[in-house]
Amino acid sequence: MAGRKNRSKSPGAARRRSRSAAPGGGADMGRWSSKRKMEAALRLLKGETLDAVSRDLRVSTTKLASWRDEFLAGGQASLKAREPDHRDELIKDLHAKVGELTMDNELLEMLVDRMEGRHGHPPLRRSKP
Repeated sequence: MAGRKNRSKSPGAARRRSRSAAPGGGADMGRWSSKRKMEAALRLLKGETLDAVSRDLRVSTTKLASWRDEFLAGGQASLKAREPDHRDELIKDLHAKVGELTMDNELLEMLVDRMEGRHGHPPLRRSKP
């Protein structure tokens, strides 16, 4: 008997063991997919109580409330997104052009500095004596 684990014989302990082993039990379900989280959040939004959903899915009320809040925040964010505009492509091209011109300008400034012998670089041309 020294090598055996002492399991509790109480009805509550047996119920906890069977609940975690039951199909659909939260303990053995592993990670929750976004679809399952959404379904849980929708149940709450349709009016089921937090406690009832928590008991049914075997997930803490805190976690369920968090999923519901994240679901609502995601929906709100998607409603804030604006429709693509025909000017978006032009704006993208103009940003690229500004970046290209900025890089060209920086390179030209470096060449001028080097030609004038600034920044510790020897001049590119030797001045006539």
